[in-house]
Amino acid sequence: MKKILIIAPAWVGDAIMAQPLYRRLHQRYPGLILDVLAPAWTRPLHARMPEVSESFDTPFGHGELKLGARWALARQMKTRGYDQVIVLPNSLKSALVPLFSGIKTRTGWVGESRYGLLNDTRVLDPLALPKMVERFAALAEDVNQPVQRPVPFPHLVVNEQERHASSTKLGFDSHKPMIALCPGAEYGPAKRWPGSHMAALAKTLIERGFQICIFGSNKDREIADEILAGAPEVIDYCGKTSLAEAIDMMSFAQVVVSNDSGLMHVAAALERPLVAIYGSSSPEFTPPLSRNATIVTLDLECSPCFARVCPLKHMNCLNQLESSRVLTAVDSLLP
Repeated sequence: MKKILIIAPAWVGDAIMAQPLYRRLHQRYPGLILDVLAPAWTRPLHARMPEVSESFDTPFGHGELKLGARWALARQMKTRGYDQVIVLPNSLKSALVPLFSGIKTRTGWVGESRYGLLNDTRVLDPLALPKMVERFAALAEDVNQPVQRPVPFPHLVVNEQERHASSTKLGFDSHKPMIALCPGAEYGPAKRWPGSHMAALAKTLIERGFQICIFGSNKDREIADEILAGAPEVIDYCGKTSLAEAIDMMSFAQVVVSNDSGLMHVAAALERPLVAIYGSSSPEFTPPLSRNATIVTLDLECSPCFARVCPLKHMNCLNQLESSRVLTAVDSLLP
C-alpha cells in the first residue's frame, strides 16, 4: 500500500486548487494513504476532502526557519513510513522537513534552487502549464509525463449535521434565499472591489427580498464596515465565523459574489453559482474552477498588473466596475 505525504500550500485558494492532484494520485495508486502537512487554518478544507486520510499541522509562522522544530517534525513524519513526499510550495524552507524525514522520493518544482533537497525535481514550463491547478496536478505524474487533462474541478464535501449546527449557532434563517458577499482579498487592495459598489449591489438585492451575508476574516473588517455603512441591513459574519463555519454557511448561498480570493475558490469548490470579480489579478492563472461561475472584469490596458496596490494610483480596473454590471451577472445565475 503506497503512502504519500503532501506539503500543502498555506493560502486557502491554493490549498483548494491542490485537490485535483490528490484525486489523480488516488487514480494512479488504488488503496493510497494520502496525508497532508499544512498550516492549522487549512484543516477545515482538508477535512472536507475525501482524498485526504489525515492532516497534520505545521508549527511554523510565515517566514520562520525554526530548524529545531522542523527537525522534530521530520522525525515524527519519518515514523509514518511514507514512500513519497510532494512539496507544493516553491520555497526552500518547505523542502527541509521532507529532507530531514529521509523520505525516499521527494517531488516538487525546482522553486528556490532546491537541488539536493528534492531528488525528483521538475522544471516548470509556464506556457505548457499556465494555470496554478495544472502545475499542482502535473506533480502526480512521473517525470516528463504530461498532466492528465481535463484537470477535474475541486470539490468540498459539506456534512449536513455540521451545516445545520453552524446555521443554528449563528441564528441564520435557512428558509429565506441568501446571497453571499466576499469583499476581502488578503493579497492587497488592488484585488478588492470597492465597498461602496458592493453596498449598492446589496441594497438592490435586499429590495428584491434576498438576505445578504458578508463573509471574511478580521482582516476584512474595514471593507465590511464600508458595506454596512451603505447597506446596514446586510448580515455581518465577517470575522465572526471560523473557516469551517464560513464553508458551511456559504453552502446555503444561491449566488456568491467574490473578489479573487480564497473564499472565491471555496465557493467554486462548493459548486455554488459564483460571480468572480477581477481587478489586478488574472483569471487566466487562478480562475474560479467551476462550470457555474461568471467572471466580471473590465480588462483594461493596465491590467492585470498583479500589484498589491495600484501602481497608477487610480485603481480604475475596480473603481470603474459599476454595481449594475455585477448585478447583471448575478441575475444570469439566479434560478
